[in-house]
Amino acid sequence: MDGIVPETLRVAAVQPFSPLDFPGRLAAVFFLAGCPWRCPYCHNPELQRRGRGGLPWPRLAAWLEARRGLLDAVVISGGEPTASPHLSALAAALRARGFAVGLHSAGAVPERLAAALPYLDWVGFDVKAPFAAYARITGRTRSGDAARRALDILRESGVAHEIRTTLDPALLDEAALLALARDLARHGVRHWVLQARAEGGRAAPLDLSPALIAALRAEVPEIAFRH
Repeated sequence: MDGIVPETLRVAAVQPFSPLDFPGRLAAVFFLAGCPWRCPYCHNPELQRRGRGGLPWPRLAAWLEARRGLLDAVVISGGEPTASPHLSALAAALRARGFAVGLHSAGAVPERLAAALPYLDWVGFDVKAPFAAYARITGRTRSGDAARRALDILRESGVAHEIRTTLDPALLDEAALLALARDLARHGVRHWVLQARAEGGRAAPLDLSPALIAALRAEVPEIAFRH
């Protein structure tokens, strides 16, 4: 697969080592710039727009060669990685070099997710709201349709994954969270991670009543909480 990544590809930033971004693996994280959505709680807003800067693929390929035996995996994040036409080529090149490949995505471009899945070992998939209410968070019409298609593509692929939702009470009240749980249940989701939004560099507290948690678990049996 060497040479399939265009030399024009730029990776906006690299986190050299992360024990958290790929379960059970020590990974580097490659951040791709560009995202069609504008979520208010975005933790990398500087990566929403495509920029001219960044690290070219040949330099990154050499960097990875020097880290063989130190890294288990590379996670592709963003921004929104499916916004890049080079996502599947990058994933394939990483896999060809012997690294497990992870992806953090909200599935904004389902067709590119589908093309990349054969080269992925794990996906962290962000579901933002009930699919009918996506535009309120993303600022884009039909974004819920894209997310729904991407979720189905991921679920049908057999690739290991985590379904997760960032909780922002200003955007997801109890009724919306219950509606989302029902949406996920209809799509066969049995495991769900609820995570706190970032607030001033720290995670905001999760404030869910026992009754709400019970109602959510009636739809999606296995729910974990991440602070």
